[in-house]
Amino acid sequence: MIPSLATAKRIVIKIGSALIVDPETAAPREAWLRGVVEDIAGLAAKGTEIIVVSSGAISLARRQLGLTGAKLRLEEKQAAAAVGQIRLAQAWAQTLAEKHLTAAQLLITLEDTEDRRRYLNARATLSTLLGLGCIPVINENDSVATAEIRYGDNDRLAARVAEMTQADILLLLSDIDGLYTADPRKDPAAAHIPVVETLTSEIMAMGGEPPPGYSSGGMRTKLVAAQIATQAGVAMAIALGHRQNPIAAIMEGARCTWFLPAPGGRSARKSWIAGHLAPQGSIVIDDGAAHALAKGSSLLPAGIKEVSGSFERGDPVDVFTLAGTRIARGLTAYSSRDTAIISGHRSEDFEALLGFRGRDEVIHRDDLVLF
Repeated sequence: MIPSLATAKRIVIKIGSALIVDPETAAPREAWLRGVVEDIAGLAAKGTEIIVVSSGAISLARRQLGLTGAKLRLEEKQAAAAVGQIRLAQAWAQTLAEKHLTAAQLLITLEDTEDRRRYLNARATLSTLLGLGCIPVINENDSVATAEIRYGDNDRLAARVAEMTQADILLLLSDIDGLYTADPRKDPAAAHIPVVETLTSEIMAMGGEPPPGYSSGGMRTKLVAAQIATQAGVAMAIALGHRQNPIAAIMEGARCTWFLPAPGGRSARKSWIAGHLAPQGSIVIDDGAAHALAKGSSLLPAGIKEVSGSFERGDPVDVFTLAGTRIARGLTAYSSRDTAIISGHRSEDFEALLGFRGRDEVIHRDDLVLF
C-alpha cells in the first residue's frame, strides 16, 4: 500500500536551502514558507505530529557576510551558520506563530545521533516538545561541527531524526518530483519511478551529482536517506517543493516517489538491543510489573524491587522476575544509582528524590525487548 500523509501520526519534513532561500535576495521565501506552514497547520489540526528539518542557515548569511565565493572554508561555513541560524529560526518562529503554532529550535550533529546517551537526550527532548504541541525545527549544528562529525547534508540528518522518533513518514521536499531512471536534466528519456519497494544496487546507482547553487545534497544523499529510513520502518517520499502548498499538493495526488519501509524494519532496532548489546546490570521487578511488560507497557520504577550492577543512562540492562527468570532487556533511562533511589516510587516523587524530574519510565517500551 502507498503510505498516506493524511493518516500518518508523525511526519518528518525536510526542506532544503534551494527551497527556503531566494537566490536573488538571499532572504527567506516568505510567501512560499507561509504555504508550507499552512499545510503543516492543517496536519497538526488533525492531530499529526510534525518535525521539520530545515536547511538554509549558511545560505541566509553568505551575502550578509560577504562570503559569495563558490566554495567556503569550514570556518567560513561555521561563521555563516552562526549568523544565518538566527534568521532561519526567526523565519520559522514568526511564520508558525501566524498559525498559532510554537516553533522549537534544535541543533544536532552527527555525534548526537551516534552517541547512545546524546541520542536518548535528543529523542527525549523531541518527544517532550511534540507532547507539548510544538513544531521542532532541526538543523545541523554547523557552527561547531567539524568535518569529521558532520552529516554535510540534511537529507541523512532527517532520516536519522525519523528513525530516532519512529516517524511514520519522512518527506523530502526537493527541486525534483521524485526518482528517475536517469538525470532528467540530461536525459529526456528518463522515466519517473512512482514507487520503490526495495533499494537495490540498481536503484542506488541512479543517484546523480548534486545540482548547482545552494543545494549540497542531490539524489545520491536522498537515496542514502531512504536506506536509513526504510530500514527503520519509516516510509519516505521525494516530492517537488517549489510549488505553493507543496504538502497539500502531495495529498491531492501530485507526483512523487514513495520508498516503502522494509518488512520488519520496526523490529530491527529491538533485534539489535536483544542480540548485540551486552547487559551492564540487571533489574528485578515484581509480578505486577512483569504482567504489565507482557501487555506492552514500559517499565515504571514503582515495580522495581532490586538493582544490580553499575550502569549509566542509555546502557542495556536485563530485567528479571522475583523468581529469577529473565524476561526482558532494554536501554535504561537512569543510571544504576538513580534507579536504585527511585525504585518503588512513583514519578511525582522523582524531583524530591533525585533533585530533577526525568522520564516517567525507567525503560520505555520502545527500548525494551521481551524474551
